Amino acid sequence: MIALLLYRFLADHFGPWAIAFATRMLARGLNMPEPLVHSTGDYVLAQVTAFEHSIGRSLCPFRLTRLLRACWRGRH
Repeated sequence: MIALLLYRFLADHFGPWAIAFATRMLARGLNMPEPLVHSTGDYVLAQVTAFEHSIGRSLCPFRLTRLLRACWRGRH
């Protein structure tokens, strides 16, 4: 129980600080302002989500496995 409380305390207090620090360091490394790093991250997230919902579903490993098994069974 104490470990869970300690984990929650660290996650609640250290997590946002670590994310802000990482964003600041990334912005400094790329020589970009922090708001631009945030908006670029939002854009990339939107593009990845759109890809996963369009083409990514057909590339699902379980779906591809079923398709390959069906093709393999059809040949025999």
